[in-house]
Amino acid sequence: MRDFTYYAPTNVFFGKGKENRVGEIIKGYGFKKIMMQYGRSSIKANGLYERVMTSLKASGIEVVEMGGVEPNPKLDFIRKAVKVAKEEKVELILAVGGGSVIDSSKFTALGAANDFDVWDLPMGKATPESALPVGCILTLAAAGSEMSASAVMTNMEENLKKGFGSEYNRPLFSICNPELTYTVNKYHTACGITDIMAHTMERYFFPCEDTPLTDRVAEAVLKSVIEAGTVLMSDPENYEARAAMMWGSSLSHNNLTGCGRENALAVHQLEHALSGEFDHIAHGAGLAVLFPAWARYVYRANIPRFAQFARRVWEVNEADDEKAAVLGIEKMAEYFSSIGMPSRLRDFGIENASERLADLCSFGKTRVVNSYIPLDFDRVKEIFESCY
Repeated sequence: MRDFTYYAPTNVFFGKGKENRVGEIIKGYGFKKIMMQYGRSSIKANGLYERVMTSLKASGIEVVEMGGVEPNPKLDFIRKAVKVAKEEKVELILAVGGGSVIDSSKFTALGAANDFDVWDLPMGKATPESALPVGCILTLAAAGSEMSASAVMTNMEENLKKGFGSEYNRPLFSICNPELTYTVNKYHTACGITDIMAHTMERYFFPCEDTPLTDRVAEAVLKSVIEAGTVLMSDPENYEARAAMMWGSSLSHNNLTGCGRENALAVHQLEHALSGEFDHIAHGAGLAVLFPAWARYVYRANIPRFAQFARRVWEVNEADDEKAAVLGIEKMAEYFSSIGMPSRLRDFGIENASERLADLCSFGKTRVVNSYIPLDFDRVKEIFESCY
């Protein structure tokens, strides 16, 4: 096990009706003026917007609204939000939504507290010295952004989807009521399941020393989310399954499942190229195609690790390690298909763009993604080609 620092400062308010306390919570921190970011119409249609605004007004919180956050949050929107946040002198950004809204709010918080353009952060041209605090009301269990140090956005002019990690990204608080995810449709529930699993597996599969306890934590998260996901495909308002999935989302990306390990989120790097180029592709759906393809490509570099995964997570009963490893990868792929996820890139209605995607992922052949096998342009291209 490698040395590590584990830091998870987010105050989590988990359970039924907790969103009704948002005004009280924010007032308790001493904030009086906030920006509230959200997506399109769903929070107004399901009554969440009204409940949140009622709570905020009852606590005397002044609200500057910024609705319209899109999936794969866009740089243009974030730049506008930064400008408004500075002009209005808001003290906190409240994200009401899923990972895209939270990531947009994180970048807004960074931009509002500094003088650089927010795109300079993922491009490595700027380093933040502070950030406004961010609070969340989570409505989609998937990205884990409600407790993570990371955020992702898309520059549509360049078709680039880039992430930025910083401890300044950790939300001050997150309100997590599983009931708020009851209305998430089956497809996006499945995308969330896949994303949670991928965040956990990215840490699990990385060249590293043995970490027996951390392995068991990761395996428990995976098994719980797999079981909950199966239930939710037929019973979308099962509270315990929604709760397991929501808490799994947080644990998968607050780095608990990576303590003593390192990671490079290798498959995420491939997927960011994919959904950056093809904006209609949901992140979780892209991961469902790419994770099995990546695993098939690299598993021979650490057969015992993949065999352990197969036996502990998928209950594969096979004495031969290589056969077990292969069976585990296929069990993963079969599970993704069973919850309605695509299995090939052609399922997204796109033509073979392997060379373009490999170029994006490798930053024009200048980057090698760390993995069991270092993934340069040629290897990334081979993985993408295997997905069609």
